[in-house]
Amino acid sequence: QVTLVESGGGLVQAGDSLRLSCAASGRSFSNYAMGWFRQVPGKEREFVAAISRNGRNTRYADSVKDRFTISRDCTEDAVSLQMNGLKFEDTAVYYCAAKSTVMPITTPSGTGDYNNWGQGTQVTVSS
Repeated sequence: QVTLVESGGGLVQAGDSLRLSCAASGRSFSNYAMGWFRQVPGKEREFVAAISRNGRNTRYADSVKDRFTISRDCTEDAVSLQMNGLKFEDTAVYYCAAKSTVMPITTPSGTGDYNNWGQGTQVTVSS
């Protein structure tokens, strides 16, 4: 198991940028593919972005492509989500997730693919 703690959420205006961070502790960080998901009340948790174990492969939801960037820092055991050009519809609780995998390039996008979750951080974008 790995423990995940998100930070960096807040209240911003449309068009602003925000950077979320997720610190991992526990098992070897390099054994995990990492992902970001988000959820609004009354809706299912949805995929935002994922990065492979080796950090060379990424995947994004169409709604955030070209605006969000996921990255991982293996020296700090952390993954980040840089969010630019924020829109009102990006308002949600953002969750960091980790999937233990032997595959170095996989970028899982399903909530059921991940077995470790953080507690979430609120991002609110005012229009």
